[in-house]
Amino acid sequence: MSRERLNKRVRELKPSGIRRFFELIIGRDDVISLGVGEPDFPVPWRIREEMIYSLEKGITSYTSNYGLLELREAIAEYYRRFEVDVSEENVLITTGVSEGIDLALRAVVNPGDTVIVPEPVYVSYSPLAYLTGAGVVTVSTCPGFKITYEDLVKYKDRNVKVLMLNYPNNPTGVSYTRKELEELADAVLELDCLVISDEIYAELSYSFKHVSIASLNGMEDRTIILNGFSKGFAMTGMRVGYAIAPDDILEGMVKIHQYSMLCAPVTAQVGALEALRNGEDELEMMRAEYIRRRNFFIRRLREMFDVVMPDGAFYAFPDVSSTGLSGMEFAERLLMEKNVAVVPGDAFGECGANHVRCAYAVSMEKLRLAVDRMKEFVESL
Repeated sequence: MSRERLNKRVRELKPSGIRRFFELIIGRDDVISLGVGEPDFPVPWRIREEMIYSLEKGITSYTSNYGLLELREAIAEYYRRFEVDVSEENVLITTGVSEGIDLALRAVVNPGDTVIVPEPVYVSYSPLAYLTGAGVVTVSTCPGFKITYEDLVKYKDRNVKVLMLNYPNNPTGVSYTRKELEELADAVLELDCLVISDEIYAELSYSFKHVSIASLNGMEDRTIILNGFSKGFAMTGMRVGYAIAPDDILEGMVKIHQYSMLCAPVTAQVGALEALRNGEDELEMMRAEYIRRRNFFIRRLREMFDVVMPDGAFYAFPDVSSTGLSGMEFAERLLMEKNVAVVPGDAFGECGANHVRCAYAVSMEKLRLAVDRMKEFVESL
């Protein structure tokens, strides 16, 4: 055909910097990967057993578009731990948090609206916002990796519709205290906008207890909470997440969800329900191990680089500029010369260009070996 076949905005999207880099290591068993943001623990046995039993019982049908009622009730109860008073009627089960991000943006953003995306940040936010027709404003948060009241109110005249938040953050591991969130909430009220709050790492908070911005005065009706079971419960391949949103916004998200995805996999929903009912012990074990790895890894990284102490998640984001290399150059050479894979920081925004993301979601044995090789590499420069 003579006309351009692809949507203009799709043509202009850049491929994911994470996926592009990891094409280099596919099939290489000799590489220690600190790149994939995935727990190295299997799905806890109780959860697997419940999913297996559900299959044996023949529970393989569609669920409601909203998801299993029992799971939605359990999620509402779970979020009351974070002082968010929510009903199951405000909960939608999604196919991972990634679908939730897409649904939330498409449900509320009109062409010409502005979406603020603090960087460095998870790779999907800006592309998915761009596909809605929004004007995407990326705001650098380097070197402290936290957006502030002052950063936000600069955009008071920019028709801001949404602020994207992710905390604890991927790729930096930083999070926000209640006081810091209260200041952000003040800015949101001044901008008269919404917040899409990606809290997938809420259970992997180490420095202080996670606070949901939706729990603050005036914010419950302005916040779309996204969370799921991939990180805290090691259920990445199950692809089950959820959204908590005000009535009108949730209704809009369900409209899109019912046409594009219909429902999340029922087997995964059964597993998610078991995770909330009986997964606390395994979660505590994994959290304790991540803290042990974090403390070891950050101490060793600080022998070589400036690096902010992660408050949660399982990432470190060291500044490698002292080596004279960019993050991309450092990652490529570290892989080729020492068989250690990290992610170039510019995959998470231009302000990360002098950084690399290292995931400490690997065994202590591999982590020790990887950091030893990193030190050998740095000393060889």
